[in-house]
Amino acid sequence: MKPRVKAPVSPTYFETVDLVRQYKLHTVCEEAACPNIGECWAQKHATFMIMGDTCTRACRFCNVKTGKPLPLDLDEPRRVAEAVAKLSLKHAVITSVDRDDLDDGGAQHFAQVIEMIRLASPETTIEVLTPDFLRKDGAVEHIITAKPDVFNHNLETVPRLYRSVRPGARYFNSLQLLDHVKKTDPTSFTKSGIMVGLGETQEEVLQVMDDLRAANVDFLTIGQYLQPTPKHHKVMRYVNDEEFAFYQKMATGKGFLLASCSALTRSSYHAGEHFERLREKRISNQSA
Repeated sequence: MKPRVKAPVSPTYFETVDLVRQYKLHTVCEEAACPNIGECWAQKHATFMIMGDTCTRACRFCNVKTGKPLPLDLDEPRRVAEAVAKLSLKHAVITSVDRDDLDDGGAQHFAQVIEMIRLASPETTIEVLTPDFLRKDGAVEHIITAKPDVFNHNLETVPRLYRSVRPGARYFNSLQLLDHVKKTDPTSFTKSGIMVGLGETQEEVLQVMDDLRAANVDFLTIGQYLQPTPKHHKVMRYVNDEEFAFYQKMATGKGFLLASCSALTRSSYHAGEHFERLREKRISNQSA
């Protein structure tokens, strides 16, 4: 059964809308038509999408528009930081479109956003959800050096489906990126997620789990794929609660510090609460 959510009605939701408009920012909540926008924005949780609203790739699951992006907005890092401070965010999530047109894929811009948030709101923890920086050698070092608290990069689906779902990306490049981040900065939490309902098998999902654990990824998210428009990839099936519970159990057994597996799970859903649980889990494991 397709998951359903309530329409947003909270005054705080509309306050968040006004603030995003005031600072002329983009959010993945809107651009990707996230089903959790009402709940998250009512709690002043928003995932800022930097470097514009136009992506250089055309993934068949994603609602963000594809085309030729505008030049980088050099004032954007300041505005994002001010918005984070105005919202009094304890945990900020920053993502972006793919910018294959830029020499570094926008990695330095990510770093500048992190640095500006640190200045404007020193107590805020920062999570980045990055592109794969395919064929951008050394680019990700800018972000690692800026030391986000969580480095997230989604695999999105199982390797067999990359050609039809994520044709501009390479599965093992994404795995290597996550592995490189953890090896370069072992103190950073790493995170990745996939969607189900695209035609994958349970065995393929379990293999992705093993691949991510081999890269020492700390946190796994698994959610139901929802078709944004008729032109996007079809939903092959709606995964039931029992199967999500099975994935949750298997992920825990395979050694992830944390896993979130449910129909409405998305990368940044409850990200602040999950970060606190990650810290608690790490401290508990170190003292055991």
